[in-house]
Amino acid sequence: MDVPDITPSLEKLNVDLDQLEAALKPVLGDVGDVSSKLPLLDKAKLYVMVTYAIESILFSSLRLNGVDAKEHAIFTELTRVRQYFEKIQNIENPPQEREQTVNKEAAARFIRADLADDEAIKQKLTELIAKEKAKAEAKEEKKRAADSSSEPIAKRPKTKGNKKK
Repeated sequence: MDVPDITPSLEKLNVDLDQLEAALKPVLGDVGDVSSKLPLLDKAKLYVMVTYAIESILFSSLRLNGVDAKEHAIFTELTRVRQYFEKIQNIENPPQEREQTVNKEAAARFIRADLADDEAIKQKLTELIAKEKAKAEAKEEKKRAADSSSEPIAKRPKTKGNKKK
């Protein structure tokens, strides 16, 4: 059995690696020095960007050479690095907190107490308070139903008065 000579392929690989090393030297040569001067979040962004750049170059190289890069392990690595991008983005821009809302029921009680002399206003405010209470109770009931849907709990029916014998 005759073994093919792989020396030309190895020499080409060596030349290609030298070219890649020369191309990446500006990016990778000073990463440690640059990152040591950066705050923690910026350091994380730098490392993720450098990693993504290298991984995407490898991914592109595989695609150019006709390899199914989506089935290659490099695609998994690119996905993992993208997840780090998302984590950094969430740290930089946290989700907006809920804005403060006005407790309409309490506001109506204050106004009703202040304007207790006018019966028409008092009646309207009493109706508004009742509506707000109903909304709040419905919201609580909906929340309880959602919580109890995962674990059904048998409830006893409510009875009026004390019917113990």
